[in-house]
Amino acid sequence: MANEIETIDALQSLKPKAEWSLIGDTLTWHDAVQTEPTQSEIDAEVTRLQAAYDAQDYARKRKAEYDQLNQFEMQFDDKENSTTTWVDKINEIKGRHPK
Repeated sequence: MANEIETIDALQSLKPKAEWSLIGDTLTWHDAVQTEPTQSEIDAEVTRLQAAYDAQDYARKRKAEYDQLNQFEMQFDDKENSTTTWVDKINEIKGRHPK
């Protein structure tokens, strides 16, 4: 796993702008407006957020490689030279990191 979703992420997702503190594993709820989530709600949200993050791993890997390309120049050169270098490179990256 590249990124570990934690309790703090789940709390921020479940109860945006709520007031609370987390020291170690001890959650202290300070918010008078929003109700404190149960541990099972927090655990379920951690699981949901981790699954959503993991499902986008291919996209993060593709983007890292796409960012290394000078895509506009590649597209221009392909048009000028009647080549498919840009499309070939994009397909290569997609092949390495399938959905």
